[in-house]
Amino acid sequence: MINGNEYRKSQIAMAELKAAVLSLLEKTPGGMSNASIGRSLGIYTGHKRHEGHISRTLLAMLETEGVVDQNPEDQKWSVRVHQSS
Repeated sequence: MINGNEYRKSQIAMAELKAAVLSLLEKTPGGMSNASIGRSLGIYTGHKRHEGHISRTLLAMLETEGVVDQNPEDQKWSVRVHQSS
């Protein structure tokens, strides 16, 4: 059974990875592809020709959280612009 310490460590690691993705996107006004994000952060490697899954999973999580969007035309990711009411 996993104790709370390992769970806490994994959640901190996920938060740090998501923060790194956001920081990179905030510095790139035109957005970035999944491959560019993964390679820039050194997380593009994968298992048996499945490169990009780590960065893509992080992007999917951030998209679900409403923080990033993907442009359907060029497939680039950027920080979501929130409209104030």
